[in-house]
Amino acid sequence: MKINKIEYAGWPNCYRLANDAVELVVTADVGPRVIRYGFIGGQNLFVELPGQMGTTGESTWTPRGGHRIWVAPELVPGTYALDNSPVKVNVENDAIESTGAVEPETGLEKFISVRLAPSGSAITVVHRIRNAASRPRTLAPWAVSMMAPGGMGIAAFPPRGTHPEVLPPTHPLVMWAFTDLSDPRWKFTQKYMLLRSDVSASAPQKLGLFNPKTVGAYLLGTDLFVKRYQAHPVRPYPDFGCSFETFTNAQVLELETLGPLATLAPGESVEHVEHWSLHPQVRISAWTDAELDRIFLPLLIR
Repeated sequence: MKINKIEYAGWPNCYRLANDAVELVVTADVGPRVIRYGFIGGQNLFVELPGQMGTTGESTWTPRGGHRIWVAPELVPGTYALDNSPVKVNVENDAIESTGAVEPETGLEKFISVRLAPSGSAITVVHRIRNAASRPRTLAPWAVSMMAPGGMGIAAFPPRGTHPEVLPPTHPLVMWAFTDLSDPRWKFTQKYMLLRSDVSASAPQKLGLFNPKTVGAYLLGTDLFVKRYQAHPVRPYPDFGCSFETFTNAQVLELETLGPLATLAPGESVEHVEHWSLHPQVRISAWTDAELDRIFLPLLIR
């Protein structure tokens, strides 16, 4: 296990966390943000947006790329509080913790911790939002992974059933005003929702769903990124009940998990935990339930 301070993409103060298999890079000049996750010597699964790397102090919110923590429901300007100033970084033996300054726009303090297993690719990502304001605030944590373009996003539906044996609805499938289900980037099987990243397609697309065992993945070449989150089936979620959302435009495809809505009194915090893994040499021959089950079920059991 190695943690060292490095320059990355024009930012002089970044921290690299690595074992023999994978590496992460956390920014300290902006954030909190994880800007890289990939195999040693391999591609970054997260996007790095041209012209937005290595810069700080913008007057408007800048997406940049990587992984961040936001708040839901999505509101302007509150969700888009600036995260373009230095963060406090604490380094442990196997983890990097980064804490942003209290946002003047919202009174919130955001925190991300990444903890790497001694071997393999397993990452535990802890997100925390603290209400540092003098009034209560109702929000949901929203963890956004911005994936590099050119791959396929994959989300699992909750377990399927048959009619008339299973009569109640099992989960919502939520649309936005700009969602177009006739867009060829979408594909649906009985068990999975697929969204293809296409750099020539500029129209944004987005859908959300709820799954108690939330699973999102992204296949880029033969590298498969998987993120998992254990949702709370009896607590209210934002956006008509979404624990997972996916979005794409020409630049990026996002895999997003959401926590339940919580009302934070002054000084209170809410925590949201994801589990990441990265898998090499994954080849999917067809976008069918049988083929996707062949790939995903062993990974999820493991």
